[in-house]
Amino acid sequence: MLPDDAAAAVPRAASTSFADFLGAHHPGLLPSNRTLGPVTASTDASHLAPHATTIVSLTFPGGVLMAGDRRATMGNVIASRHIEKVFPADRYSVLGIAGSAGIGLDLTRLFQVELEHYEKIEATMMSLDGKANRLAAMVRQNLPMAMQGLAVVPLFAGFDTDRHLGRLFSFDVTGGRYEEHEHHSVGSGSVFARGALKKLWNPRLTEASAVRVAVESLYDAADDDSATGGPDTVRALWPVVYVVDGAGARRIPERDLESAAHTIIEARSAAGREA
Repeated sequence: MLPDDAAAAVPRAASTSFADFLGAHHPGLLPSNRTLGPVTASTDASHLAPHATTIVSLTFPGGVLMAGDRRATMGNVIASRHIEKVFPADRYSVLGIAGSAGIGLDLTRLFQVELEHYEKIEATMMSLDGKANRLAAMVRQNLPMAMQGLAVVPLFAGFDTDRHLGRLFSFDVTGGRYEEHEHHSVGSGSVFARGALKKLWNPRLTEASAVRVAVESLYDAADDDSATGGPDTVRALWPVVYVVDGAGARRIPERDLESAAHTIIEARSAAGREA
């Protein structure tokens, strides 16, 4: 058993940031501390590693939704048809990654531990703005790798327990943090997904209709972007979709996504239109 003075010193010495602790004691374990050597004008490793592609997020009354397709590419090759790019960050927030898949997955795991560590040290959850700021700092630390073609651009969303509404945040490779309103998308197919979201989103969406809007926006992105995978009825592969509301974050079941995808495909087949 520790003496009283030693026991009292432990909380004071503990950092609320697990990433800062790791940087001080084991910096080589941080995703941002990996390097491919000196950065030159010709340094570009983007073709050497799988890249995650399109993520969409949208708000609806009482919550927020995030969805990601299942394809990862490596140059002109499909590296994976099964990758998952949307994850729960904690009970009330979710994180989606676009860009270098390996670094993005490491960043996601580190962010999850960061939030859990903070909650254990402080005995309270970090605010939603605090989570977004902490994620921005992690993205900023990856800038040297981004300059070598291995960028990670996350999309972050959560339920604000103080304001009782869903909110979403985008980031750039320098760590810039921007709160988005209504909907947003990132990744190679984002321009096409965003066009669909502009037409399909409305402020009166139910959770079920928000799921369909997200799936349809990814369907449109896959129709024009070869790096985005649409619903795959042959392999029974559907987007990964999470909803966050006052009850917390939960994943939408595969059967609901299959139903939404078939509804969209049947409606477009019946219309008989090219686009």
